[in-house]
Amino acid sequence: MAQLATRIRGPVSVIGDVHGQVDQLVAVLDQLRSRPDFNERWIVFIGDLVDRGPDTQGALDVVCDLMLEHPRTSIVSGNHELAMAGALNLIPVPEYAEWGARWINDYLSESTFESYGVEHGDLEALRTALPERHVDLLTDLPWGIEHPEFYFVHAGLDPNTPFEMQIRILRQKDYSLNRPQWLCSKFLVEAPVPPDCPVTVVSGHVRVPAVRLEPKRILIDTTGGEGGDLSCVLLPEREVISSSGNPAVEVVGESQQKKSRWKLW
Repeated sequence: MAQLATRIRGPVSVIGDVHGQVDQLVAVLDQLRSRPDFNERWIVFIGDLVDRGPDTQGALDVVCDLMLEHPRTSIVSGNHELAMAGALNLIPVPEYAEWGARWINDYLSESTFESYGVEHGDLEALRTALPERHVDLLTDLPWGIEHPEFYFVHAGLDPNTPFEMQIRILRQKDYSLNRPQWLCSKFLVEAPVPPDCPVTVVSGHVRVPAVRLEPKRILIDTTGGEGGDLSCVLLPEREVISSSGNPAVEVVGESQQKKSRWKLW
């Protein structure tokens, strides 16, 4: 499998946390294929393809097939991909991270094992059951994708660390970190972007009732793997589509954003 792109430009369709929800994913992709600009537009998955929902194996199959059909496809690692890859030793994680136990016990991974026909907790059997293209995909996920106007990251950016410093760290993918905040922190979903951030940050990770469009933030996880509509945002248009065809959108203006953000501090 070719290395996933980490620097892109041009129009983008960014898809929220899939979590094994194949029917919703197929519905969104069918809508994208019907658009006249489908071939020119990047498709970016914001992470968490796996766990919680009914069919992790099917979701990874759909994404792998899409990458062959549509080379302008890339994927940001979510905390669930990190946990799964770490548990199966697909990436060089330290023993103290204990990803095996954490993924089995804390990540609602039962449905992932079931989708591959493996007893929950049998990591060796699951590793054997994984098709090599799934292994290749999970082993090679970037932690962030850069665009001249946007930055795609699973949970968000630290408001108190310079933008360029964080981008350098995210490019390196430091697997010695026990819980990399850009993939795992729920706080970053609601945190403001760093003051020097020159782009709009797009993220998922925590379920929101509607796609939230802010001046410098876009939040797109509208299912949390618990059913409902999977959302996709077309950029730079800021147009939202959903698996049902009835997208839910919340537009937050700059004055509203500043008011709500001060409540966090």
